[in-house]
Amino acid sequence: MSRIIIIGASHAGLACAERLRHHGFSGKITIFDREKGLPLQRPPLSKTYLSAQEGASEEAYLLRKAEWFEGFDIDFQPSCEIISIDRKAGVIKLADGRREAYSELVIATGAMPRHLPILGGDAKGVFVLRVAREARAIRAHMGKAGKAVVIGGGYIGLEAAAVASGMGMSVHVLEAAPRLLARVAEPEISSFYTRLHKDHGVTLVTESQMTGFVGDGAVSGVEMADGSIIEADIVITGIGILPNVELAEAAGLDVDNGIVVNELGQTSDPHIFAAGDCTSHPNDLLGRTMRLESVPNAIEQGKAVASAICGAPKPYHQVPWFWSDQYDVKLQIAGVPTQIDNKVLRGDDASNSFAWFYFTGDKLTGVTAVNRPAEFMAGRMLIEKSLKGEVTADPAKLADEDMKPKEWLA
Repeated sequence: MSRIIIIGASHAGLACAERLRHHGFSGKITIFDREKGLPLQRPPLSKTYLSAQEGASEEAYLLRKAEWFEGFDIDFQPSCEIISIDRKAGVIKLADGRREAYSELVIATGAMPRHLPILGGDAKGVFVLRVAREARAIRAHMGKAGKAVVIGGGYIGLEAAAVASGMGMSVHVLEAAPRLLARVAEPEISSFYTRLHKDHGVTLVTESQMTGFVGDGAVSGVEMADGSIIEADIVITGIGILPNVELAEAAGLDVDNGIVVNELGQTSDPHIFAAGDCTSHPNDLLGRTMRLESVPNAIEQGKAVASAICGAPKPYHQVPWFWSDQYDVKLQIAGVPTQIDNKVLRGDDASNSFAWFYFTGDKLTGVTAVNRPAEFMAGRMLIEKSLKGEVTADPAKLADEDMKPKEWLA
């Protein structure tokens, strides 16, 4: 009987397993995951999860409940470390000595956080935020802390800072770049979030240079290059991630800033697939190869893998989209333009409700919406139609507040 093994109970891995059953796959599906217990949703770990009371039920944060695994007849095995893939034999090897055979293998291992190589990084109270066990430890510590330092002014760091500020803590955000969100957002979005966090009492330090952490066993502060100390009871680092490609690389699969896959998630081995943050994949709609750190991308890639395994291929080519929740602000982004020739503002970006639209030539390639869900949804569809050449987006119409977003698609 066919057996599909999925490494990683991630958004990608679970989406793949569910879609396999929907496609009629009746063989055995086994999911191995290195974390303990049932998998948690990734997005809340840097948001509402951190402010939940210690010991509170995690049921609301579960990615899938136990009944889901039973209902789809999926063999879920947590606390399992995969140490290698034997492609010739068609087996994976586990740290406990087991060898498990597969007919098809799906790698959905996600990514690992970057670590700061500075003195004192192993002190009590210094955390890296990525997976559930880390979020649990941070949540327990935050309830006892009064001063927080967040290292990294990207979305993960700013979300954690917003939670800490909302809990009444004194918060510093340290960012090495000249502005917040420098790698992922345009300057006008950086300016908005700078204002938002300052309005909530957060101290922002850009172009920051740290030399280490201070404290006797437990962190008490962050030492800066100028010799000053920023006091801290807790330090949370969020300075980016690296794709988990070690298993794939050791097995001889093609790797280039991620596990190289085709539009169906197939690797250089026809019996091995990969999906999610760990992959480098082509997107014909955008005309380039990319690696995305995105839950929607992970889910859709997982579905594409399942369709390929079941002989009903449905290539993955979609407009990428993302979101971030900070305070009472929901940011929604569609598209990843590499070149911006023109930008159009709808609303007032001095408020907490507006949308920016980005053009490459005459094509709409991106939208960033703040508390504007209708603009985001219509803009996302308009990007796809614009890239396909089905419509020409009119900047004047996008800026006209008297025109409803759904009318752009008429």
